Amino acid sequence: MKQKGRGFNSYLFFIFLLFITTFLLFQVKNQQEEYTYQEFVTDMEADKIHEIVVVPYENNEAGRLEVQLRDGSDRVLHATDIHELELLAREKGYNPFVKEAEGESWFLTTMVPLLVIIAVAFFFLMMMNAQNAGGAGSKMMNFGKSRAKMTLGDKEVNFSVVAGLKEEKEELEEIVDFLKSPSKYTQLGARIPKGVLLEGPPGTGKTLLAKAVAGEAGVPFFSISGSDFVEMYVGVGASRVRDMFEEAKKNAPCIVFIDEIDAVARRRGTGMGGGHDEREQTLNQLLVEMDGFGVNEGIIVMAATNRVDILDPAILRPGRFDRKVTVGSPDVGGREEILKVHARKKPLGDDVDLKQIAQTTAGVTGADLENLLNEADINAAKSD
Repeated sequence: MKQKGRGFNSYLFFIFLLFITTFLLFQVKNQQEEYTYQEFVTDMEADKIHEIVVVPYENNEAGRLEVQLRDGSDRVLHATDIHELELLAREKGYNPFVKEAEGESWFLTTMVPLLVIIAVAFFFLMMMNAQNAGGAGSKMMNFGKSRAKMTLGDKEVNFSVVAGLKEEKEELEEIVDFLKSPSKYTQLGARIPKGVLLEGPPGTGKTLLAKAVAGEAGVPFFSISGSDFVEMYVGVGASRVRDMFEEAKKNAPCIVFIDEIDAVARRRGTGMGGGHDEREQTLNQLLVEMDGFGVNEGIIVMAATNRVDILDPAILRPGRFDRKVTVGSPDVGGREEILKVHARKKPLGDDVDLKQIAQTTAGVTGADLENLLNEADINAAKSD
């Protein structure tokens, strides 16, 4: 419906522009050929003039002569003193017809420029709206809107595809159970965790765990990076936080996932500008939305970071991030499970022993193991 509306507005704008252009061209076309004072005097002396019409302007001595020559052509002569030209014509034996004083064309001098300005402004607004609909580039009119991307829970991304994180999945199963049947907990007076912080080294599967929770529960999943909140303009980040939670409330129950939350939730008082720093204002708004005077029922905030040591203490307290799940490097059994998951669609040689590979890759993360198999794929293709 929005695309049809934009298409209609585009047609309306171009029809309006065509009308203005046609009107102006018509006015120009109907203008009589300009005439000089010397040509006017010469034509009078040569008796080439058939008729002279004097058109004075209002409130001043200026005006114009509309001259019709004997060959049928028309001329117009503008003058600052129209009465002087009238007297000159009478001296040469002509009897000019004098029209009533004429005011300036209000439509041409006032309305046409105003309509053109409105049309140009309307065109630029339409262009900016089209940019806003297309992506998250430079959106002058949409700075304060949330950049969180909403997806419905992907049933294919669930706990079955998350290998090597058995203990972490067990801790998150309560969250899934609440999202599926919240009344079971609220009837007993239990307060469901408002936030879950996934902490651990890079590549251990924190983002995948968050997607798996949404897939298991089948609820909407809002994903955004911490750096997407912060702009150079003060107040934009806080506005985006408000807008994100407003959207989340409309789709509750749901999960809001903030990746690399340390970009926005760093300890306060350490940045430039003291308490008026843009990042700190964004953090303050996030603290209020997670546990303030407002009520965000059915919204679970999940966040991932590998720098939990620099986060502000206010966001780590119970009532905001109630649960802290450490996602570490997998053990030998977990590494074997991860290798099996990533090797499902890869043709393995008879001499490949995934268990042995798992035993020789101590301390390696899931992302490293996936990359290991991918590099093997590339080398195999390169060698035909």
